[in-house]
Amino acid sequence: MNDTELKSCCAAAYQSDFARLLLGDSFHPGGLPLTERLGKLLALSPSDHVLDVASGGGESAIFLATRFGCRVTGIDLGETNIAHATSRAEAANVSTLVQFRIGDAERLHYTDASFDVVLCECAFCTFPDKRAATREFARVLRSGGRLGLSDLTRSGELPTELAGLLAWIACIADARTPEEYVAYLDQAEFQSPSVEPHDEALAQMVRDIQGRLLAVELMARLEKMSLPDVDFAEAKAMAASAAGAVRSGLLGYSLITAIKSCG
Repeated sequence: MNDTELKSCCAAAYQSDFARLLLGDSFHPGGLPLTERLGKLLALSPSDHVLDVASGGGESAIFLATRFGCRVTGIDLGETNIAHATSRAEAANVSTLVQFRIGDAERLHYTDASFDVVLCECAFCTFPDKRAATREFARVLRSGGRLGLSDLTRSGELPTELAGLLAWIACIADARTPEEYVAYLDQAEFQSPSVEPHDEALAQMVRDIQGRLLAVELMARLEKMSLPDVDFAEAKAMAASAAGAVRSGLLGYSLITAIKSCG
């Protein structure tokens, strides 16, 4: 599978009913409390224009605008996500602050120095070309602008059951060590990187997914819902393996911030 096909596959998965059933509105560990924490680490204010990369259904973008008063532009590869997020912003009466557009993290359609802050929650590890994405983040940030990432981390080699396509879509297969994330930022000339671990948020999310998987499988077997092409055995095996990796400390979750060089 090439990079374009991989990104399309991820975008389709994140728009699916199955993903929403398992993950709810917040497609990342810690939900809105960790979004708020990241906003505080980035010192968001009403004067900021934020680019939310891989904005999904728009929950974080709408929350940030409401909580901090900042303007937010959300980009996502999924047309369904963009339509859903736009409707949610209208319903929340924040359309003057929040807008959503189709966009690819590795090829951002914005001019240099367009944003004060770039934020990307639990999606960076799914980008096939992470160096290109990081360079694009730096390019569209103004001098002294801030970058905030939240993502899965690993401390060693993952078991084979966490290396397939489903694990990639679940933000596991290509998770990197905190040091590797920081190295990407260094290569794009970001400064003052900071890593704040929140492993328990990931542990809780995995437990929640395991419980929801059982409930969704039961509903499907009772024909209370239709979920074609869902391999519950594979999904449960991956979730069990992920839970073990979290318990052993192999998988974790961190908030990572940095500042664009003023040079």
